[in-house]
Amino acid sequence: MRRRIAPILLTLVVVALGITALTARPEREAAPPGRTADFVVLVGVAGLRWDDVDPQSTPTLWRMARDGSIGSLSVRSAHRPTCPVDGWLTLGAGSYAAWNGSRQAGGCPPAQVTVEQPDGIGANLPDQESVVLHNQERLPWGTVPGALSESVRCSVAVGPGAAVAAARPFGRVDRYAPALPADPAGLLGSCVLSIVDLGTVTGEDPAARAAVAREADARLARVLAARPPRSLVIVAGVSDTDAPSRLHVAVADGPGWERGWLTSASTGREGYLQLVDLAPTALTALGRPMPERLFLGRPAESVGGRPADLAAAIAAPADADREAAAQRRVADWFFTLLAGAQVLLAVAVLPLLRRARRHAGPYGPEPVSRRVVAVVELLLIAAALAVPAALLADAVPWWRGDHAGVYFAGVTVLLLVAATAVVRLAPGHASTLGPLGAVAGLTTVAVGLDVLTGARLQLNGVVGYSALEGGRYAGLGTVGLGVFLAGSLLSAGWLAQRVRRSWRPPVMVAVGGAAVLVVGSPYLGSDPIGAIALTAGLSVAAAISAGGWLTISRLAWATMAGLALTIGFAVLDLRRPAAERGSLGRFLAAVGDGTGGLTVHRSSTANFETLVNSPLTVLALAGALLVWFALLQPWGGLMRLFGIYPAMRAAMAGTAVAAVIGGVLGGDALDVAGAAAALVVPMAALAALRVLDHSTDRTLPDAGRPRDEGSGGTGDGSGGDAGGGPDGDGPDRPAPTGAGPGAARTADAGAGPAAAPAPPAPRAPGPATGASGPTAGTGAGERAPAGRASIEVTAT
Repeated sequence: MRRRIAPILLTLVVVALGITALTARPEREAAPPGRTADFVVLVGVAGLRWDDVDPQSTPTLWRMARDGSIGSLSVRSAHRPTCPVDGWLTLGAGSYAAWNGSRQAGGCPPAQVTVEQPDGIGANLPDQESVVLHNQERLPWGTVPGALSESVRCSVAVGPGAAVAAARPFGRVDRYAPALPADPAGLLGSCVLSIVDLGTVTGEDPAARAAVAREADARLARVLAARPPRSLVIVAGVSDTDAPSRLHVAVADGPGWERGWLTSASTGREGYLQLVDLAPTALTALGRPMPERLFLGRPAESVGGRPADLAAAIAAPADADREAAAQRRVADWFFTLLAGAQVLLAVAVLPLLRRARRHAGPYGPEPVSRRVVAVVELLLIAAALAVPAALLADAVPWWRGDHAGVYFAGVTVLLLVAATAVVRLAPGHASTLGPLGAVAGLTTVAVGLDVLTGARLQLNGVVGYSALEGGRYAGLGTVGLGVFLAGSLLSAGWLAQRVRRSWRPPVMVAVGGAAVLVVGSPYLGSDPIGAIALTAGLSVAAAISAGGWLTISRLAWATMAGLALTIGFAVLDLRRPAAERGSLGRFLAAVGDGTGGLTVHRSSTANFETLVNSPLTVLALAGALLVWFALLQPWGGLMRLFGIYPAMRAAMAGTAVAAVIGGVLGGDALDVAGAAAALVVPMAALAALRVLDHSTDRTLPDAGRPRDEGSGGTGDGSGGDAGGGPDGDGPDRPAPTGAGPGAARTADAGAGPAAAPAPPAPRAPGPATGASGPTAGTGAGERAPAGRASIEVTAT
């Protein structure tokens, strides 16, 4: 009865933990009733970055930043890099948009926007209708250019860039001036929404940039002097001017925006804002309803915690811009080198696997030198720790030097050497699972502590996520999710293998459930898809951690756990207000109103682009090939490892399930699987080498050891359980079912695992037990059965 109820209870625990993690939300202060401003003025300076702002060149902007709220602006649009015309169009649409027309590789062509003024009051953009069709039919975002101006009765545009942002979907601009008047008070007060183009700051020459920024600052002084009463003024660097992308200036000044950091629900990170957030921010400040099709952005808000010293406050977003720019350059070659190194290491491991099994007789191939094996083991440990070391390297400001890549490489190598030494000197390193447990534990602790402290190492980190991409600003990134779910499940399997069989599923659920909380909680990992994927993998791992096969009933319980978590979270997410829903709730709402196809199209496009462009795809495929064509072969040792240590088989199977589901549903293709493989495959190869090395060891049957509950007579054909073998890993060992000369191959009672084998005893009637029998090559710490053999101790 207990065996039937246990899967149900474990499934309920996993689902309850997952739903609790996903549905909890940080309490927010109540929004002020009604509108907070009578007028909103959006001022754009294409290309303006925080290193262009100082008290000498831009005194007006400096004073505005002192009195208002500031942040780093990510200017992602539907085209990369975001050229000025794309940035202005995205500003007015509140969603990712792009101007149609030809593009030059890696740069921005001169803006060719035709603005007609037939009546001298407003203006008309004759190309607007074709731009709307281009965004609706050719791009996957379903963007409506001009959605911001359509949401207000009247809007003003000053300059050609502002005309692009303020044009309604049919091309009409309500009020237009080609240049800022000497006294713009009347123009800015004629409509509740004004959009002003103050020019473009381009190039990399500091003197040239300072000169252009000074001119824009002088025009900004006229805007601020003429601003209407009770108005909100937002200054934004609305676009890039060349590749690569950069972070830009965002300053808000008005009632309720005093001396804080800018943030929004779309970023979830203090001091960060997206370009698509500006349109909903303007409508919220004016108290106007959002358009029927929601913006991708969310309204900005001001939060405290900014340093009192303005120079120190501005230094933070400027430093973030430098880090994000360096991250993109370094990340490409880091993952390329990691993929290449792991492929070469996989090739080097193959001959060692073929010759790892020691032959008991006088004939056979010469075993590989112990020194060579030791060196390869250290390289496998280092390869598995490469991603955690690179994550920790971002605690050192390597991006501030002139040779950022060299500094990053130096810091990462030092951390990698230190971490490898810790694993090598850790207690239990000589055991079969010792290095695997240490590496998994270090990885889980490193990533988990970063998430618990705000995921500061992942933001703009080499193995994290970039604010320039506009996809994630807080919580776990793609690579972090891959190594964390692999490390947590392997740690759970390593711990479960050390306890009695009946306790293994609860141990897996306890450790894995904590990982689900870390991944899914909006306070921590903020990744509901990752939490759902990890729940599915954890359910599979818990189902087979006690031994036996992944039967239909066990698979059904694992599937039910994943579905129950998904449905439970979806139901609760749909009950929230539209602006507070997560990605799953927004997708289901889009399915309900008939626009879910756009989300599916975006996800499939993202999966394909990631699949063909990411070095992590190589890691995932190379790891899969090594496992399938080498480690899972009779000579590869992994099947033997799975038979002796079923909890590790469960952990690796759960990791594979979680990584594939998380990548596909998250639009990351094989990136999550590649990050997980970077940890799992080297450790699986090392454990396989060690279990093969002990394949001819002989041990004494422990006839006095009491049989474990459920051993021998269990219905799933699994053997008994031992609290721990000679190597301390706790391999499964079936209880002896008989005695006699042919019951087992034994060593002298006083000899260790490496003792010289005793002469074989005469064969007794019954099952064959010689070198070629079913018990040939049992691992160190395992006892070969005489009668019915356990499937957990397999001879391969």
